[in-house]
Amino acid sequence: RIQGSRPFCLSAAARTILGRWGGDKGKQKLTLKDVAELLRKNECRRVVVMAGAGISTPSGIPDFRSPGSGLYSNLEQYDIPYPEAIFELGYFFVNPKPFFTLAKELYPGNYRPNSAHYFLRLLHDKGLLLRLYTQNIDGLERVAGIPPDRLVEAHGTFATATCTVCQRNFPGEDFRGDVMGDRIPRCPVCTGVVKPDIVFFGEQLPQRFLLHLTDFPMADLLFVIGTSLEVEPFASLAGAVRSSVPRILINRELVGPFAWQQRHNDVAQLGDVVGGVEKLVELLGWNDEMQTLIQKEKEKV
Repeated sequence: RIQGSRPFCLSAAARTILGRWGGDKGKQKLTLKDVAELLRKNECRRVVVMAGAGISTPSGIPDFRSPGSGLYSNLEQYDIPYPEAIFELGYFFVNPKPFFTLAKELYPGNYRPNSAHYFLRLLHDKGLLLRLYTQNIDGLERVAGIPPDRLVEAHGTFATATCTVCQRNFPGEDFRGDVMGDRIPRCPVCTGVVKPDIVFFGEQLPQRFLLHLTDFPMADLLFVIGTSLEVEPFASLAGAVRSSVPRILINRELVGPFAWQQRHNDVAQLGDVVGGVEKLVELLGWNDEMQTLIQKEKEKV
């Protein structure tokens, strides 16, 4: 039995907020305050979250495509034909050094989670998080304390690694010394290059991504936070929840179905992503819990 699962039924309070079943015409638009009310009253207990780079950039995660950034400058020495070549297997097998320069920067431990990550941790702590689907490879969701079984890292993770020759699997931490020492990680068995389990162009997404086939139909609330919804198949997931399910976008701009096919129960909180999350935390009355959690996590460092 999946945690938090229960029959698809809504209380009178939820029906008041969400409106009657049926078409969108004439229905009152949902607001962020309404969403907070649904969560506070435990009307939504199977929350699915889709997260993108917008939740990580406030933590200082650099964009390797942005001229002027230190990481971009470090990569310039390799004369890469175009930035995305770093994530192409053909290029990696010829010259893995640019990827491992990026890996050194993003390896877990260099950056700390921010309020957006800790909001997701609170959802988990309160038993509300069914699953968090992230496009990020920085591992900040794990650092924030969200357990791997609640995570789907759609574009891969540094937490595990695989030999490109013999296909043996290893914990990512086994090769931290090599990556930090600017050495190419080698398999202790066959000496092949060991690649962190980051999804490169043309590679299959992790098996766990298939959880979306059950997670999204079961969801009773969807958060879409800090993503452009441009990369498939991740982007299409926003349309995979039932039409009765509220979808909340916290982002700099309208994207995907929020831009071209809005539902009456869609909510868009536009602007600074962390600021939008903090506004929701305030509406929920979770400010004190959030600050206590952040302080507790800081003390672990």
